[in-house]
This record gives sequence, C-alpha cells and structure tokens, in this order.
Amino acid sequence: MLALLFPGQGSHEVGMGRDVFEASAAARAVFESADLALGFSLTRRIFEGPDDELTRTEIQQPAILTTSIALLRALEEALATPLNPAYVAGHSLGEYSALVAAGALGFEDAVRLVRARGAFMQESVPEGRGAMAAVLGCAPDVVETACRQASKELSLVVAPANYNSPQQTVISGDAIAVERACTRARELGAKRAIPLSVSAPFHCELMAPSAEKLEPELARVRFREASPPVISNVEAVANTSADRIPNLLKAQVTAPVRFTEMVEQLKTLGVTRVVEVGPGQVLVGLVARIHRRMRRASFGGLTDLDEVSDLVSNA
Repeated sequence: MLALLFPGQGSHEVGMGRDVFEASAAARAVFESADLALGFSLTRRIFEGPDDELTRTEIQQPAILTTSIALLRALEEALATPLNPAYVAGHSLGEYSALVAAGALGFEDAVRLVRARGAFMQESVPEGRGAMAAVLGCAPDVVETACRQASKELSLVVAPANYNSPQQTVISGDAIAVERACTRARELGAKRAIPLSVSAPFHCELMAPSAEKLEPELARVRFREASPPVISNVEAVANTSADRIPNLLKAQVTAPVRFTEMVEQLKTLGVTRVVEVGPGQVLVGLVARIHRRMRRASFGGLTDLDEVSDLVSNA
C-alpha cells in the first residue's frame, strides 16, 4: 500500500521545479495557474529568486505548494503505472498540497489560501519576539516537561510544535522561553538543542491571531470529500469529510504537527511504501527514523523518476 507525503516550509530553494516546468506540460500548467491565481509571477520568484525574496513566508508557502503539485502532475504524466495512493499526508503547509492531491481542495484556492496563511503568520508576532528550536536525542515527553518548566518559570509561551521523530521534537514560542526550554531539556538528558532560522514561531499559541484571520478565508472556499483520505496534522488520523477540513486547517495553525503519529497511523493502516513529492527529502529522512523498514523514495525532479517508478511498480 502506497502513501504520498508533501513537505512543508523550509524545503525551498531557488530553481526548484524548473526541470519539470521545461519537460512537462502538466507541470507547466500548474505554475501558470499559480501566477494567474495570485496576480503576479510566482514562477519567476521560484526560478530566479533572489533567495531572500523566496524565503519570505507569504512567498515561500505558495511556492512550495506550487512546486509540489507541479511535481505530482509531472510524475503522474511520466509514470506508466498509475500512482493510486491509498492515503496522502503533508507536514504543516504540506497538508494543503495533500488536500489538492486528494481532490478536496482546488489548486487555485489552495495557492491563494497559503499565501494569505503565510502573511497572517508573519504578521502575528513582532520580529525578534518568537523563536523555534529542534531538540534532539530525547523522547517527546522529556521535551514536553522542559517546555512546561520553562513556561511556568517565565510565564511565557513555549511548547512542542513538530513531533518529527521519536528523537526529534521542534519547540516554538517566546524567544526567551524557547532558550530556557532548551536548557531544561539538556538538563533532562537531551543531546542537543539547535536554534532554527525561522521568520516566526509557528504552531504555538502565539499564532492564534493568524488562525482567527485565516478562518474567514477558509469559509470562502469550497472543500470536497477527500479521495484518498488525508492524514491530518492535528489528529493524525485519516479524514475524508469536507465539512471537517476548515476546522482542522484553522486548528493546525496553533497545534503541533504530529508527524510521528501520522507515520505510525499510516503503518497501522497497512502502508508499506511512501513517496515524498516536493522539494527536498526531509520527510523521507524522518520516516526512516520512525519506521526504518517502510520503503521510501522522494520525487523532487526528473532525476528521481527511475527510483520512484521502481517503488511504485514493485509493491
């Protein structure tokens, strides 16, 4: 059984997707649709940069979604065997790509939503107030304890934001509290705590204003039943209901990404193969740490086609 995974923010690079744009009519149509939906050339920013422009949250989010869906369409066009995934899932922003792949969300609506989402997230917290860090080499409950201690000591926000693997948990919140939580985590046995270069403290309560701003944007969009089911970030269970999607996407802004549980759920459902579709290879790397025996491949360009074709066709 096959599942498709879609990456989130941070997997971007200038020039991503250019090879499928040049080689695939289906991929090229995706880039052109994004430009029309947004009213400016997102494609030029993706292919030409500069990097500091592409890194801006309100540009990076639609850029990664557009590249991921373009890669998906190019992959579908190139394969002799239909993909037919049993499930789809995405990490944070990648959940929107997963919803497009499942037919639950139109691409043009998705690209407009994630541009607004990125802008709202960037506006929610003044520059310099928030921070994120990756805590490595300890179980999630240790990180949760460290965050509770730091939050109580300082009366500030810090909490797990991404449960990425059994030994990697990303935390988010007020910068001082994040630093204190890193110290507490090391005292409790964590091997390392690495500050992340991010533009805002995602997936914590400091993002509440952006969740409220996103709600009316979600209400204007028509969602459809998801086929195949989408494993949600918030609950880490399969969802097909169109009615539930807006609330899940709103909650996702402040809730942690339960990626470890999402992969465990895929395994429980019978998934034995995963393909990450989009720039980078972050998610297949995390899958390897969660379930090493799960077969995996990534499709970030045409050079990956043979490997993906082999995995898809040889169940």
